Amino acid sequence: METETIRNEAETLSPELLQKINAYWRAANYLSVGQIYLYDNPLLKEPLKLSHVKPLVVGHWGTTPGQNFIYVHLNRVIKKYGLDMFYIAGPGHGGPAIVGNVYLEGTWSEVYPNITQDEAGLKKLFKQFSFPGGISSHVALTTPGSI
Repeated sequence: METETIRNEAETLSPELLQKINAYWRAANYLSVGQIYLYDNPLLKEPLKLSHVKPLVVGHWGTTPGQNFIYVHLNRVIKKYGLDMFYIAGPGHGGPAIVGNVYLEGTWSEVYPNITQDEAGLKKLFKQFSFPGGISSHVALTTPGSI
């Protein structure tokens, strides 16, 4: 059996690309934490009040930043190499990460046009997460892209 040697020449990411990746990651983290905790005031335009916070917090923050990190870097390599791949996550912890990323990339609003890409849509997205009549705290069949 003959094996092929693959050259691994590590290349660093440009400062511009790193800035974009970091900005996306921070936005995904904000969307995730907002879903878990915020009932209102999604852009924090006014000082945070108790009435802005959900009375019962359900969701898992601990795994979320890591999933957001994986998601943004997978998007980078998918674009760079034209990959056709699956990202398998959930259904357990980290539901707000996947929902946040799907919203950030615009797919959530395509599937659910009432959740718009503006402050009003963001408020609805945050309010519906793990809330009566809303969406599950886990990745579910209602999450675009899930199987």
